[in-house]
Amino acid sequence: MVTSPTPLAAGAEPVVDGLPPRIVFFDGECVFCNNTVRWLIPRDPEGRLRFAPLGGTTAAALRSAHPRDFPGHENTIVYAELSTPRPCFLLRSRAAFAVLETLGPLPWYLRVLRALPAWLSDLGYRAFARLRHRIFGRLDTCPVPSPDLRARFLP
Repeated sequence: MVTSPTPLAAGAEPVVDGLPPRIVFFDGECVFCNNTVRWLIPRDPEGRLRFAPLGGTTAAALRSAHPRDFPGHENTIVYAELSTPRPCFLLRSRAAFAVLETLGPLPWYLRVLRALPAWLSDLGYRAFARLRHRIFGRLDTCPVPSPDLRARFLP
């Protein structure tokens, strides 16, 4: 069961211990990344996934609490599994596979790709990440979610 995020006082930093069990961190200014989040939300009606921009305060809190595990740049998707005693952070293709597995079993072709070594599947991810802004564009600011979806997003 996913718990609701603890509301934050104005200007307060989030408490790492009070975070929901699964968070997808994404580039809030990337059109492709925002569209992907919008695609994920209706496919996760139980609300297992929460979302936060890589440039936000939640990412900054996890980055400072886990500097070796959480990347200091905003050029990759990060999947944080915080329900275990030692938080797990997956990056790039491994993060994408974990997010999709949260929604249900992977189709056969994604299971084949997941079986590849991470360095190999990350080659394709990195190539796409370098081109995504040129192909899909960039937003001036991270969009504000609608009131009914706001609980799914962290600052």
